Amino acid sequence: MSLLTPSPEVGKALRSGQPVVALESTIITHGLPWPRNVQTALSVEQAVRDAGAIPATIAVLGGQIRIGLTPQEIENLSQNPDVAKLSRADLAACVAMGGTGSTTVAATMICAARAGITVFATGGIGGVHRGASETFDISADLTELSQTPVTVVCAGAKAILDLPKTLETLETLGVPVIAFGQDAFPAFWSSDAGLPAPLRMDCPAQIARAHQMRVALRLPGGQLVGNPIPQDAEIPRETLEPLIAAAQSEADTQGITGKAVTPFLLRRISEMTGGASLTANVALIHANARLAARIAIAAAANTELPEL
Repeated sequence: MSLLTPSPEVGKALRSGQPVVALESTIITHGLPWPRNVQTALSVEQAVRDAGAIPATIAVLGGQIRIGLTPQEIENLSQNPDVAKLSRADLAACVAMGGTGSTTVAATMICAARAGITVFATGGIGGVHRGASETFDISADLTELSQTPVTVVCAGAKAILDLPKTLETLETLGVPVIAFGQDAFPAFWSSDAGLPAPLRMDCPAQIARAHQMRVALRLPGGQLVGNPIPQDAEIPRETLEPLIAAAQSEADTQGITGKAVTPFLLRRISEMTGGASLTANVALIHANARLAARIAIAAAANTELPEL
């Protein structure tokens, strides 16, 4: 019995070589409040379709890795408080025990790659947390990018993180970090982290070709594409920085650690900004989905790899 179960739509697309974009499911269970979570999940899928590709939201349901969910399955996840948050460390255990879980960036990459999907759209990746020199809190997303051959389109690493150390870690791991259409690395809610991106590309076809060239060179891992948030949804970095510091201080005082840190910080910052950060989050996810679809279309149109 196969551990991967593609939806009929996704299975057909993969067999026929159509462009497919993977989507994570933690946005449904841990990233956004209900009903915004289910509304966003469905509208992001539609954004992928409108751009000409097939969406594949990934989750584990009853011990089966599902590559593509029905609207009803998304609705069920959106109101289930007992869904596990799965990364590389606990994905296999959840499947083995017949559990249900939503996939983080790392787990979504693993499942997408096993299914033959090479492009994945998310909001922002995890990274090196502030204070990591004491807590050693570093997201598995970074090491996954160095191992699993998927192009991840995001709005940068989440602004609640230590962005200079996150970029330094990605460089050490050999992960290409590409800013789309600008020289600066984006900072999730803000288009500019105040840090230069190692690489810049202005065309989805260039990004698709770079991924294919890594495959041809037999280089492990994927690549990270930083897509700046749409200008009309951006929150200035100077506005956010004191709010992030205050939310982090609250988390430290309350002893919040591990997987609980990011949902807590995102929720508190949303409260502090009167919901503006949540609105920005939704806008950037849609923008990333549209760019990911364009990259997937370019990749599907050029499948011939050069020989070494």
